[in-house]
Amino acid sequence: MKTKGYLLLFTLFGLFACATSDEVVEEDNNDVASIYFPPIASNTWETTSISEIGWNENKLQELLQFLEEKNTKGFIMLYNGRIVVEEYMNDHTATSSWYWASAGKTLTATLTGIAADEGLLDINNKVSDYLGIGWTSATTEKENLITNKHLLSMNSGLDDSLGDNVAPENLQYIADAGQRWAYHNVYVKLQDVVAQASNQTWASYFNQKLKDRIGMSGSWLPLADLNVYWSNTRSMARFGLLISANGKWNDTEIVSQNFLQEATNTSQNINKAYGYLWWLNGKTSFHLPSTQLEFTGSLIPNAPNDMFAALGKNDQKIYVVPSKKLVVIRMGEAADDSNFALSNFDNELWEKINEVTN
Repeated sequence: MKTKGYLLLFTLFGLFACATSDEVVEEDNNDVASIYFPPIASNTWETTSISEIGWNENKLQELLQFLEEKNTKGFIMLYNGRIVVEEYMNDHTATSSWYWASAGKTLTATLTGIAADEGLLDINNKVSDYLGIGWTSATTEKENLITNKHLLSMNSGLDDSLGDNVAPENLQYIADAGQRWAYHNVYVKLQDVVAQASNQTWASYFNQKLKDRIGMSGSWLPLADLNVYWSNTRSMARFGLLISANGKWNDTEIVSQNFLQEATNTSQNINKAYGYLWWLNGKTSFHLPSTQLEFTGSLIPNAPNDMFAALGKNDQKIYVVPSKKLVVIRMGEAADDSNFALSNFDNELWEKINEVTN
């Protein structure tokens, strides 16, 4: 009886120990899974290995070789904020600066959201409330139809065929606001709206409310008729991490989750794959720059349906995938031919990423 009693106690103790051990592992996994934010005033950034998170390490070299052949300069993959892959190639380094091109449109969207959160502006108000009458060549009646939200959504109704210059003579009426989607540089007028509403320069408000608060480097530089952001690759990754964390940096709200939810969902009824200057995957149809054609299917078929992206000329990329806790950054020259936003490279790249992450 004693022997049986000891055996029973030993068995029960073993089961309890196993359960306790499982609980500890689960807690450790939760700790690993919790989102990490790199320090603001330091270049330190925690890493995690491919093997730790169960990715396929055997496919990594194939991905990196593909990236190098496709003129990539900087490439980063974050999992829950920690760096899993960070590579520089084609004469680029971790400290080199590179342009965001139109991927930087999402910086403008975010600053607009911050100003709205602070009550400095309302995205549903007309642009002329902030810039005055005559900021376009449209009649006052038609100009007053254009709201800040129309600029965020790319459906201002202004003619997109007249180049990037946004002087009034180049901003001509072609359709009522909300009736036509067109990829157009007029969105940049939001920077003037934010500057006017905040009573600061655009760069000053940007630095104070976003750049300095998440530890980004870089600056806005004029390029022809464009205002382009330049930074190192990690700064682009910091911004992607902020967005993936629903607008928070650690426990500090930088931009509200409510605004980001609007920004990363369909913003109008013409181009389902477009939010507030963010491109959206997994929709039933999409439009592309420089055309009024509608294409059936998902923007990037190989990418997860919940992925949304900042896409810039010559394949500057920020991919955010909530379901995979993943942020992917790509900077460099055009992978193939020069392009404005989306290219075949996106789908090819995601085929390679999937082989690693799946």
